[in-house]
Amino acid sequence: MQFILDPWPWYVCGPLIAIIMFILIYFGKTFGISSNLRTLCSWAGAGKNVKFFDFDWKTQRWNLTVVLGAIIGGFLAHLYLSSPINIDLNPETVKTLNTLGFENAGQSLLPPELYSWDAALSIKGLAILIIGGFLVGFGTRYAGGCTSGHAITGLSSLQLPSLIAVIGFFIGGLIMIHLLFPLIFS
Repeated sequence: MQFILDPWPWYVCGPLIAIIMFILIYFGKTFGISSNLRTLCSWAGAGKNVKFFDFDWKTQRWNLTVVLGAIIGGFLAHLYLSSPINIDLNPETVKTLNTLGFENAGQSLLPPELYSWDAALSIKGLAILIIGGFLVGFGTRYAGGCTSGHAITGLSSLQLPSLIAVIGFFIGGLIMIHLLFPLIFS
């Protein structure tokens, strides 16, 4: 059981991801979580009003099972495989987060300053959820996929647009954490 609970080394995970990607490419499939939103909207009938959603969603049913598996797997992992441990953050990171108002930085995976009902239902929390949700949703569609879709599927099939998107994701993440995050939480 400890083998499942401990982080898996790169030489196990890397080949497993590669095998899955080769199988998908062999069967002419592409992996992507964000494309499931389009599939769900098409399934619900949005294709009658919006051309973007007018496609045969049944060809993407297999990808919906990936989402369902991720939801069930995440639930089971949280329920049965999680152990409440402190996160080993760099002391400088903890110090910086403390100055931004995160009192228990490194002591939980989801800080209550962001992931509690009090935080979410505040004006600031609602603004972060609405603006952040819009930016993530718009960015995902504008970039033609999400971070994992481009980084795993796109790069493994040697797509230049995915390389550009991944570089953009990293630059955006750096801008967010070093410039915007301190502005939002100071």
